[in-house]
Amino acid sequence: MTDRLTILGIESSCDDTAAAVLRVEDGAELLSSVVSGQTDLHEAYGGVVPEIAARAHAERLDLMVEQAVEQAGVTLAEIDVIAVTAGPGLIGGVLSGVMCAKGLAMGLGVPLVGVNHLAGHALTPRLTDGVGFPYLMLLVSGGHCQFLRVDGPDDFTRLGGTIDDAPGEAFDKVAKLLGLPQPGGPVVEQAAAKGDPKRFPLPRPLLDRDGCDMSFSGLKTAVLRTRDGLVADQGGLHEQDRADLCASFQAAVRDVLAEKSRRALAGQPDLTCFAVAGGVAANQTLRAALEDVASVHGVPFLAPPLRLCTDNAAMIAWAGWEAYRAGQRDGMDLSARPRWPLDRTSPALIGSGKKGAKA
Repeated sequence: MTDRLTILGIESSCDDTAAAVLRVEDGAELLSSVVSGQTDLHEAYGGVVPEIAARAHAERLDLMVEQAVEQAGVTLAEIDVIAVTAGPGLIGGVLSGVMCAKGLAMGLGVPLVGVNHLAGHALTPRLTDGVGFPYLMLLVSGGHCQFLRVDGPDDFTRLGGTIDDAPGEAFDKVAKLLGLPQPGGPVVEQAAAKGDPKRFPLPRPLLDRDGCDMSFSGLKTAVLRTRDGLVADQGGLHEQDRADLCASFQAAVRDVLAEKSRRALAGQPDLTCFAVAGGVAANQTLRAALEDVASVHGVPFLAPPLRLCTDNAAMIAWAGWEAYRAGQRDGMDLSARPRWPLDRTSPALIGSGKKGAKA
């Protein structure tokens, strides 16, 4: 890397509005990364409301860009490339980001690069640790869960994934079932720390089947039935019941992800590392289990810093740089895409419709 480039990344695929400035010369230097969350806007609804999220993105994107540029100590005139999440995600939010990026690219007269949000997560280990290809990536977040063999910046092979709810979605739904606030991931993890993971024998879905596909919808239903049984027997749910249910649920997710990771690693001696990314990767119990699996297989384990596990624009800037270096340039006809699978050859896990295969 000899040419000095400054890349502005923009991310708005769900409920985090983010911008970041990345400088690439003889290496990569993250000059700034800012994120504005929307938890307060959606709290009363028990989940993300797409229309509210889209409006918030439209109101905050220019502010996030301004903050990112200011914190980076650069001016807009010094930006060489605009990288933006073009999908997959909630279409209103993605569209807001794409339109903002188009306006900036046109006004500054610089190239525009549309980035797959999932590629941003999957390529994060190259930003943080400079890992080489190929490596195994477990992308585990609120909306996605899949094992990917990463052989290049645009070369992904899906080894397996969830056929229904993603783990992050299941964490949110379990929190809601137990009367806990959103987002569910950190709240369930916090409650689980005080609970007994062996009290409730919850199922480990699909462990009796070959392959790396996963399912978490039935596990969520098992929590619901256990909760209803407790309420019927004792007239309510005690705090220790909640803690034990959270711990038992988290242990079930841990066991499924660990076993499927063993299967994904099997027979791949050329891997440089086993990496995990996405919001659920912030869960320390899950991280520890995955690290143990990697150790058994003699493969280095890598998890990004917590701030780069959840949605952020630094990963979009890096993925945009990788795509730009490969020759990608997008025009003003760049489309916002609600669905955009990384592995374009494998059949969709959850089917497809008029808008194409789900991620």
